[in-house]
Amino acid sequence: MRAGRLDRRITLQRFTATQDAYGEPIETWADYVTVWARVEPLRGRERFEAQREHAEVDTRFHLRYRDDLTVEDRITYEGDLYDIEAILETGRHEGLEILGRAVQP
Repeated sequence: MRAGRLDRRITLQRFTATQDAYGEPIETWADYVTVWARVEPLRGRERFEAQREHAEVDTRFHLRYRDDLTVEDRITYEGDLYDIEAILETGRHEGLEILGRAVQP
């Protein structure tokens, strides 16, 4: 994987559960790691559902190989949140291709 093509910074987030001072569970997303990636928008669409308009954007992220990501994590890029739909290995532990979907109400 050529480093020059990884020209965008993305942050990977993981869902975490902690407790507040009263012992009540607090569930939130926490930044896990920030990495260099190549970002390719694939397609976008808008739809009208339940009296509200929704915009969906499918995006492909390429980054160096990591073995600690799951589809339960998510990506933040330029203020947008992307749910991870699929994680595909490219080459032999060379890189990852992540298919993400941003859904914004």
